[in-house]
Amino acid sequence: MSVLEMIRKSMLASLGAAVVTKEKVEEATKRWVDEGKISKDEAERLAQDLVESGRHQWEDIQDKMTETVRKGLDSFDIGSKREFQDLKEQVESLEKRLAVLEKVTEE
Repeated sequence: MSVLEMIRKSMLASLGAAVVTKEKVEEATKRWVDEGKISKDEAERLAQDLVESGRHQWEDIQDKMTETVRKGLDSFDIGSKREFQDLKEQVESLEKRLAVLEKVTEE
């Protein structure tokens, strides 16, 4: 295993494979370049690799969270936004009809 691969794996492990901002990654890799641990080219590849990996992991987390929430809502048998809008329009229509009927009965 190359030093670059060991650094990449240890950084991902130490960050819990969470999303890392590009600035933080570049800051860390610059420090390693300054310390002579890796070359500038390796630092750029590592930074790009880590940011891309973090982005993919974040997207996976979001997808899983969305699916979990969707399953949770389905289990509560909650209507969709469209169904809610339809019901709201029906209530508004009924309120208008009721207002007309009340006006007629008052006369």
